[in-house]
Amino acid sequence: MALAMDGPALARFLAAEFPQVADDFAIETLTDTLLTVRLRIGDKHLRPGGTVSGPSMFALADVAVYLAILSRIGPRALAVTTNCSIDFMRKPAAATDLVCHCRILKLGRSLALGDCLIYSEGGSDPVARASLTYAIPPETARG
Repeated sequence: MALAMDGPALARFLAAEFPQVADDFAIETLTDTLLTVRLRIGDKHLRPGGTVSGPSMFALADVAVYLAILSRIGPRALAVTTNCSIDFMRKPAAATDLVCHCRILKLGRSLALGDCLIYSEGGSDPVARASLTYAIPPETARG
């Protein structure tokens, strides 16, 4: 499937629609089958002990699936998460960026399903795995 938005277009969309978090994320790779997104870790992402918090890992997976879907359907800001299952598999490296590899498993007219593996930067074993379902709003009529 041809991409509707490339990496720079996705980054501009994120900055325009979600300026409160856009600087936390960087799109590293985008192909027709894979999106890789980095979460730039800062103090706000850490929990006691200096490791990355679960909510920060969820946010990375959620943003990655959202952007992967938009890369295929174009800029639809109102696509929303309807389900998420996340497995925290091992403790992330202390205060190290996280990298998420995301694949869209199914893209229908009204629902999309994505799968993510999250790694500590430089790590070979995933720290988390997430599966998310998104509701896709109908296209608005053009007049």
